[in-house]
Amino acid sequence: MSLTRFEDDHELDEEAPFLSDQEVRTDLNLTPTPLPKAQICVLLTAWLAESVLTGSISPYLNELVRELPNVGGDARKVGYYTGIIVALHYAAEVATSFQWNRLSDHVGRKPVLLCCFAGTTLSILLFGLSRSFWAVILSRCLHGAMKGHIGAVKSVIAELTDETNVARGFAMPPVAWSLGTVIGPMIGGVLSRPQDRWPHTFSHPFWADYPYFLPCLVAATFTSFSFVIMALYLEETLNSRSSESLQLARINPDTPQGDADDSPDLDMSPDESEKPLPLRSVFTRPVIITVANYAMLALLDSMVGAYIPLVWSTPVEFGGLNLNPASIGSWLSLYGVMDGIFQFSFFSRFISRFGLRRVFVSSIVSCAVIYTIFPFENLAAVAGGGSNLVVWLLIILQLSLLCIFDMAYGTMYMYVSSAITNKRSLGAAFGLSQVATSVQYALGPAVADWLFAFSLTHNVLGGNFAYIVLVGVACIGLGVASQLPRNTWVHRKE
Repeated sequence: MSLTRFEDDHELDEEAPFLSDQEVRTDLNLTPTPLPKAQICVLLTAWLAESVLTGSISPYLNELVRELPNVGGDARKVGYYTGIIVALHYAAEVATSFQWNRLSDHVGRKPVLLCCFAGTTLSILLFGLSRSFWAVILSRCLHGAMKGHIGAVKSVIAELTDETNVARGFAMPPVAWSLGTVIGPMIGGVLSRPQDRWPHTFSHPFWADYPYFLPCLVAATFTSFSFVIMALYLEETLNSRSSESLQLARINPDTPQGDADDSPDLDMSPDESEKPLPLRSVFTRPVIITVANYAMLALLDSMVGAYIPLVWSTPVEFGGLNLNPASIGSWLSLYGVMDGIFQFSFFSRFISRFGLRRVFVSSIVSCAVIYTIFPFENLAAVAGGGSNLVVWLLIILQLSLLCIFDMAYGTMYMYVSSAITNKRSLGAAFGLSQVATSVQYALGPAVADWLFAFSLTHNVLGGNFAYIVLVGVACIGLGVASQLPRNTWVHRKE
């Protein structure tokens, strides 16, 4: 019989702070631990590079697809081919991300990170040199197949932190990602087709044949820089912390969190505790509940990400705001700045004050409110004859709520890292979560776009049917979130 289980004997105190004063005073392991800032900064270069690469493609992707021989300049076909490219990119990520992260449990985090970033650099260079539809697909699938570093970075942060500083540790990746969302689109928007902007500097025929290679080259510079920094300065965390491989099995007999039979046995020899868990032992109740919530979060996020540019660019008479690409890009850049500042300044404080579940639930609620603001933006635009102060204020409110929504990602990182009782299996846990989120990112935008088109073409509830459905999805997300513990998953020995 397992000697370890999740505490279920007591009623959970929803008003208790994340770390009570008594816990801090009586348990030395719960006193605040300084973050290993140097190692965290090395990891943030990886997060920044991935964000820059992803953001740099979006400004010119549709234009690149329209110029492919298969499309022949037909704007009506662009969405179809772009959808195939995006779907196959995520399909490649789904097919490989778990294997990469599981491999990191066996060979270490650093080798996987370096291998993935080498492949990522190659993929973006090939993308810039692609002149056919199949070449574009190959390069994007290669990028998707090399995104195992996303889970590996989260595993390293989990291994570098403990329960006293994990919130501060996981507050850092969203900051780096937000910075990349500002830099990436600028690179893609300004540096694409350089022969048109700077004909004297880029006069060689190469730039006419490959008009999108320059932004890809700059993005590859970011990934190459991250590769070099990690190769030189990143320390392997898997073996160096093997003596603490059970740190996530937090011993706290006063906090109920789950079911007695869902946790693997912690009564094992030191040699056994330093080995990754068998795959079947990873699928515990905490892991399944956490991954389900992570998947719901990704679904909601992917729909928000699809609707913001879609609704804002749609003509006012069809339910949108009729904003031009430059305006949309400016607002999204502002959001990137706002989000980075907000996550850095408030995430760890909110976690300490309110606890993980309350922050996560608040994020889901904020997403539902974001959906409801879209029709009011359109009403304000109709009433004011276009963009006006009310529309701008609603957009700012929407972007502010989006910053609150993004806190959900930090909470999920913490839930995933605590759901596993053996740190040697962190890669598997984060790999499962990445598979679940990749599926949602592949399906979510397509479903959201179809709902939007269906609502407008059939004038269902005045074209607002899509928003009601999305609010309903958010309500389902709240129901799934109710299964999460108050804070991180807590494991104890009987």
